[in-house]
Amino acid sequence: MFKTGEELMASARQALEGKWQNIVLATLVYVIVCCAAGSIHWIGPIIGIIIGGPMALGYLSLVLAVKRGGTVNVSRVFDGFSRFADALVANLLMTIFIVLWSILLVVPGVIAALGYSMTFFLMADDPSIDGVEAIRRSKQLMDGHKARLFRLCCRFSGWFLLAILTLGIGFFWLIPYFSVSVAAFYEEIRGTKADTGPDNAGQVRLPQ
Repeated sequence: MFKTGEELMASARQALEGKWQNIVLATLVYVIVCCAAGSIHWIGPIIGIIIGGPMALGYLSLVLAVKRGGTVNVSRVFDGFSRFADALVANLLMTIFIVLWSILLVVPGVIAALGYSMTFFLMADDPSIDGVEAIRRSKQLMDGHKARLFRLCCRFSGWFLLAILTLGIGFFWLIPYFSVSVAAFYEEIRGTKADTGPDNAGQVRLPQ
């Protein structure tokens, strides 16, 4: 039996207990770097895409560690740059595919985004896979689970509106809360489609 959205959110709050100050600081660093890069005149969008993948990989690696009981090391936000090429390819391909599907209709674009949503979690769990393979595995992993993730996202709509009312300040708490909840979702569905044993790094590897 899968956990409800409320249960996933509760597990995220439990994982974040005592770590809010550091995870908010890490989120602040993540947002500032991404926004600063994207705001550069003329070339901002290009730079945003270039660093967006490594930054997302680093941040979600940190989020996944928090969900698993690890401590918050703010510098880990930049760990994705150690796999710069793989993260760039993953982010670029996801952006292209989502935009192309969205040109048809909004719904196909949303479905595509949900299908690719586990890409950076998978890359964080398995350093041996590249961006293309991570996208393929994400689509495989999300088969049959897109609606559940969409419902989980919808549960945050009220928090999203509240964060807007705080002039955006609330997003520094909402982003880690949402991200750790999605990490809890990833942990759950990952166990349903994993091989019988962990690999030598202590991580469960998805079937090829």
